[in-house]
Amino acid sequence: MTASSDILSSETKLEKNIPRVLISAGSSSSGKTTVTIGLLASLSRAGYKVQPFKVGLDYIDPSYYSEITGRKARNIDGYLMEEERVRDVFLHGCEADGEADIAIIEGVRGLYEGFESLSDIGSTAQIAKILNCAVILVLNARSITRSAAAIVSGFKVFDPKINIAGVILNNIGGHRHALKAKEAIEHYTGIPVIGIIPRNNDMMISMRHLGLVPAIEERRRSKNFDERIRIIREIISESVDLDKVLSIARQAAPLPIPQSTIFVRRDMPEKPVIGIALDEAFNFYYHDNLELLELAGAKLRYFSPVHDSHVPNVDGIYIGGGYPELFAAELEANVSMREDIKAMSKAGLPIYGECGGLMYLTEKLTTGVKGKGTYHMADMPESTYDMAGALPGHTLMGHKRVVSYNIGSLTMNTVIGKAGDSFRAHEFHHSEVTELPEDAKFAIQLSRGTGIADGWDGLIVNNTLGCYAHLVASSYEEFARNFVNFIGRSETF
Repeated sequence: MTASSDILSSETKLEKNIPRVLISAGSSSSGKTTVTIGLLASLSRAGYKVQPFKVGLDYIDPSYYSEITGRKARNIDGYLMEEERVRDVFLHGCEADGEADIAIIEGVRGLYEGFESLSDIGSTAQIAKILNCAVILVLNARSITRSAAAIVSGFKVFDPKINIAGVILNNIGGHRHALKAKEAIEHYTGIPVIGIIPRNNDMMISMRHLGLVPAIEERRRSKNFDERIRIIREIISESVDLDKVLSIARQAAPLPIPQSTIFVRRDMPEKPVIGIALDEAFNFYYHDNLELLELAGAKLRYFSPVHDSHVPNVDGIYIGGGYPELFAAELEANVSMREDIKAMSKAGLPIYGECGGLMYLTEKLTTGVKGKGTYHMADMPESTYDMAGALPGHTLMGHKRVVSYNIGSLTMNTVIGKAGDSFRAHEFHHSEVTELPEDAKFAIQLSRGTGIADGWDGLIVNNTLGCYAHLVASSYEEFARNFVNFIGRSETF
């Protein structure tokens, strides 16, 4: 495919033709992530340039998709983003790493789950409408046959604007099970079954309390990472009709090209250098955040708070989310790194930490807290560790689980925006920050969400800001330019 053949003129707008399909499911844990991994691996091995996307706010699934395809996976969210911005991110993603042959979009939770009970805002179905693409429904068919037809029928008639073009049956026990479920679905719904996946424990990907183990960590700790991906690829290649997947994707109509784009490069006489913490402990970054920082004029320099002895020569620091609680001993042992961070903060270097980054910036981190409940699949000893200490507070890990969109506004000028700027973002954590001094200063007031304390987020000292909110730069468009501009000015609050 060539760019010239894909762009079609009309009287009012330009359109672009991108073959695309959305992989959804009846509910979480149906197997859609593993199916998506297998499809991406199979199509990539067949020579296709496959661009992956993830609906909703998820760091971990996209880390596998980027690893498999060699292309940066992108997140799209209908609650955080306007429709035109969703199309902007989608079309840019299909071009940024070279023209894609096909886009595979993995949904979030069940097809119709979203922000509200009576609308499709924030749902996979909403994205299917915005991107005008068909849905392939992954159904966990364990122990059901004819009932599978009732489930698919319900999903089909619930919203006639959603085109469910194929079904993949997962967890099939044998030939008779497969035959009965397939016949029932195709007879009662008219939707073809294009894949039948047998029960197979080899399809499992490592799990943890927030979902999958991130690909960067899984690759480093697992000697058979590539082998497990190979097994999934072979099972999906044998179990799913890839030609039908391609046919469904190619039937998608051209998409209108947005009138404006956020992906515009700004020339800077001198590029400020932003240090990005990236390792097993900190790897929760939306690619758009990093790319938009570069487009805003920054140069990114990556470093590891776990492995490197010192922070490199930088003009500002961005510490994303991740699992500092699981690498707390290593982070504590890296005294020179912690001392660098604290000294740089004290000197006024702009530092921004999100969730895991916030936890690392506080004074201490305690894991395995008695009376705080179990911590799902994460095995952590009962212990307290010294952290960087750039911000006050003592972070406790426990049973408290916060999963929510949040809405906030800045009450003062910060590294990420000016007083009065507002954003929609999200938070997902099992920790809380305690032992804050009475004069602790916060820069973000939340109208929705939990934050750090009493509806406030954005703990701030000097030019160091830490918050539980995970910002999405393709939604909160002030993020990248404000961060770069602030570093260039080197102002102090």
